[in-house]
Amino acid sequence: MSENDRSADRPEGDRIAKLLARAGVASRREVERMIEDRRVKIDDEVVKTPATFLTSLKGVSVDGKLVGKPERTRLFAFHKPSGLLTAERDFTGRATIYDALRNALPKDTPRVMPVGRLDLNTEGLLLLTNDGELKRQMELPSSEIPRTYRARTYGDVSQQQLETLIEGVEIEGMRYGPIDANLERRTGSNQWIEMTLTEGKNREVRRVLEYLGLEVSRLLRVAYGPFYLDDLPRGGAVEIRKEDLERFRSTLKPAKGK
Repeated sequence: MSENDRSADRPEGDRIAKLLARAGVASRREVERMIEDRRVKIDDEVVKTPATFLTSLKGVSVDGKLVGKPERTRLFAFHKPSGLLTAERDFTGRATIYDALRNALPKDTPRVMPVGRLDLNTEGLLLLTNDGELKRQMELPSSEIPRTYRARTYGDVSQQQLETLIEGVEIEGMRYGPIDANLERRTGSNQWIEMTLTEGKNREVRRVLEYLGLEVSRLLRVAYGPFYLDDLPRGGAVEIRKEDLERFRSTLKPAKGK
């Protein structure tokens, strides 16, 4: 079959999950769950599959509310304090990032979603966007976006040991990719270590450092791609300039699939 024949067979538009993610309703994966739960309709008809192709969101509703036109893509930097969950809500009553964001973001800010997560006790730079497709692109391992962390640790470690991490490491059956790690400064058995990685697996930094026999007493993310924590105050948020966001987006690899 020729390329023209394949193009002719392809439905017009984009998958509804992709359009709703772009409109800031939720991430694509979350939208797919909403469809499974029969929460999405086109006019009065329930959407039964994420493989529904549309050219616009006209008549689409979620939980009975019509979806508005997508706003322009926006990206915010937030200095997450330790002790906050990276979640929209917690049924046990623990504080979440959204409790802090209510005061940190301007009143006219659209609904935003975190790009990746930071553990409860990890602090530092957390990016947030109203565009579910940008969120997905930035989280994909294939995008190879570097994340940089600083960890205060207790225990003995040498720069030579840290340099072995550039080859990657396997811990309890889990393979972690290359990590660029450097010893910053040491006071007795306490030291600060800077680590840059691109995968961002769950608790990756803590697990790798514990594997080296170190106890982590503080962990903060200081950079995500070209965006830095700098002197953003704890609990504070700032919008990334439109031109900086567009320059960054032009460097991203397109996500596979419609």
